[in-house]
Amino acid sequence: MNTRKKLIAPSILSADFSRLRDEISAVDQGNCDLIHVDVMDGHFVPNLTIGPPVIRWIRKATKLPLDVHLMIEEPIRSLKEFREAGSDWITIHVEACRDVRKTIAEVRALGAKSGISLRPKTDLSLVEPYLSLVDLVLIMTVEPGFGGQVFIPEMLAKVRTLRPRFDGLISVDGGINLETGRQAAQEGADVFVAGSAIFRERDRKAYISQLRQAIS
Repeated sequence: MNTRKKLIAPSILSADFSRLRDEISAVDQGNCDLIHVDVMDGHFVPNLTIGPPVIRWIRKATKLPLDVHLMIEEPIRSLKEFREAGSDWITIHVEACRDVRKTIAEVRALGAKSGISLRPKTDLSLVEPYLSLVDLVLIMTVEPGFGGQVFIPEMLAKVRTLRPRFDGLISVDGGINLETGRQAAQEGADVFVAGSAIFRERDRKAYISQLRQAIS
């Protein structure tokens, strides 16, 4: 049985960016564990979001660890900037790197926790060569690039398969709510990235408490 503490990481992709400091404060005071930041380049995924300057501002708004998910091509070119901006966890995509091993090594050399992620259609075998090198595996439970998508239940099988093979943290991201979070927890997930499910609620603290109960 997976007895690790379950971690809740609100995804600010679903926050109101016109009042982002208040949005971060609301989930920070709601006793979440991490702040999840989605970085998209408009190439690896069709959407375009934030970069190091905004992460630098977010870093000033909270003392919580920043869990930064790089959905960008060849992230090794900008890892230093993201780390210096305040990223504590840096997750790269196995599909986006020419040299995955070198990219992970650079994340670790910069002093950040290292993560690797894969799209829903990518076979789990592609990340297996790197499991001993990373602290976290992020299993996308929706197609990366947009918030508010519906959870893909078939991705639970990836969590189930990965759990006995990996001693680090397994994160799930996409369509996470009370029910899908509970299902992922039962399969062995540790980190629960939730965006719209949290930020659409007026009482974020109450919802985070309900989610923690559902995944515990």
